[in-house]
Amino acid sequence: MANRSPGWWCTRQLEIANCSARLERRERRLPLARSMSIRDLIPASLRTLPRDGVLLFVSRFTRLFAYGALSVILVFYLVSLGLSEAQVGVLLTLTLAGDMAISLLLTTQADRIGRRRMLIVGAILMAGAGVAFASTKNLLFLIVAGTIGVISPSGHEVGPFLSIEQAALSHVIPARSRTEVFAWYTLAGSLATALGAFCGGAAAGIVQKASLSTSDSYRVVVLLYAALGVALAFLFTRLSSSAEADMSATPASGVSARDFLGVGRSRSIVLKLSSLFALDAFGGGFVVQSFAAYWFYLRFGVAPLKLGLIFFWANVLAGISALLASRLATRIGLVWTMVVTHLPSNVLLILVPLMPNLSLAVLVLLVRFSISQMDVPTRQSYTMAVVRPEERSAAGGITGVARTAGAAISPIFAGFLFSRPALIDLPFFIAGTLKIAYDLALYREFVAIQPPEEAD
Repeated sequence: MANRSPGWWCTRQLEIANCSARLERRERRLPLARSMSIRDLIPASLRTLPRDGVLLFVSRFTRLFAYGALSVILVFYLVSLGLSEAQVGVLLTLTLAGDMAISLLLTTQADRIGRRRMLIVGAILMAGAGVAFASTKNLLFLIVAGTIGVISPSGHEVGPFLSIEQAALSHVIPARSRTEVFAWYTLAGSLATALGAFCGGAAAGIVQKASLSTSDSYRVVVLLYAALGVALAFLFTRLSSSAEADMSATPASGVSARDFLGVGRSRSIVLKLSSLFALDAFGGGFVVQSFAAYWFYLRFGVAPLKLGLIFFWANVLAGISALLASRLATRIGLVWTMVVTHLPSNVLLILVPLMPNLSLAVLVLLVRFSISQMDVPTRQSYTMAVVRPEERSAAGGITGVARTAGAAISPIFAGFLFSRPALIDLPFFIAGTLKIAYDLALYREFVAIQPPEEAD
C-alpha cells in the first residue's frame, strides 16, 4: 500500500464507476433482447397476413421451385430424347400456347366458379404434364401433353396460378400494403426459382455420376416436377372461402356488362395493358431461361451443374430487387418504377452476347437480373389497383394470357436461330430491342393513370 501513488484510489474508483455503468447499460438492453422473437424480424406487412395469405406464399414457393428445376434441364432433356433444336422451339411454343388457352379458361371463370377450384385444376394439369413428359419421347405425345398440361420452359409463371393467387391476395390484404406484399410474393418466387434451378442442375449432375444415362438423369427432375404439382393441389385444398371473390357486391346490371371474358368497366385499361405486356413477353420469349442456359452451353461449354449455380444467383438477385421496387414505388409511383428499372436492364440484356468471355457474360447477366424484376411486383400491383375488385381474377388472367401469348410465339423463332451457330447471339439483340420499345410505350400510355392509393 505504501508503494502506491497518491492517485491510485481515485483511479480505482473511476474504474469501478465505469464498470458499473457498463453493467447498467447491458441490463437495460437485456429486456429488449429477451422480448425480441423471430416474429419481430418478419416485416409488418407479412406479420398481418391471414392464413390464406400464408398458404398462397407457400404455394408460390413450391410452384416456382418446380419451374426453376425444370427450366435448367428442359431443353437438354428434350434434345437428349432425340429432338432437334427447331423441334424443341416448336414444342415450347405450342406448350406456351396451350398454357395460354388453359389460363384464359380457368382465370376468367375463377371469380364466378371459385378460385380454389380453378387453382386445384391447374395443379392437377401441372402434375399430369410432368408425368407425360417423363413417360414418352414421341414428339406428338409431348406436344399434346405440353398443350393440355402446364409446363414452364422459362422458370417463370405460366398457367392460371399467378392471376388467381394475386386476386385472392388483394382480397385479403389492405390496399396500402398491396405493393409491398406483392414484392415479398415476388421475392418468394425468385428465391424458389433460384433454389429450384440450383437443385435441378445439381440433381441431374449427381444422377449422371451414378451411371444413369443422360436422359434418365434429366427425367428424375421431370418426375420431381410432377410430384410438386401433386403437393400444390393439396395446398390449394386448404384455402378457405375468404380467398373467394364477393360476387354479392356486384350489381345485377353488372353481370351482363361483364361480357368480355369477365371484365366490363375495366375493359379499355385491360386491353391496353394486355397488348403492352404481350410485346414485353414476346421479346422475353427469345431468351427464356431454358434457351439462355442453352446459350451458355453452346457459347462457353458450361455444364448443367454450373448453369444451375449461375441461374441460382441470378434469380436470388432478381428476388431481392423486387423488395427495392416497393420502396421506390412509394416515392415515384408504380409506372415510373416500372420504366426506370426495366429500361437499363434491357440494355444489359443486349450486352450479354457481346462479352468476350464467360466471366464477363455472367457478370452482365447477374447485374441485369439484379434490376430486371423490379417491374414485376409494381406491374402486378398496378394491374390489381386500376381494375374493379370483382374483375381482378379475370383482368389478371387476360393480361397474363397476353404475356403467355407473346412468349409462346417467340421460342419457335429462337429455336431456329439456336439451330444455326452463327445466329445464337441474335435472340438477345431482338429481345432487348423489343423490351425497350415496351418500356417507352408503357410510359406514354399510363403515366397519367394513377392507382387510387397514389391519387389520394
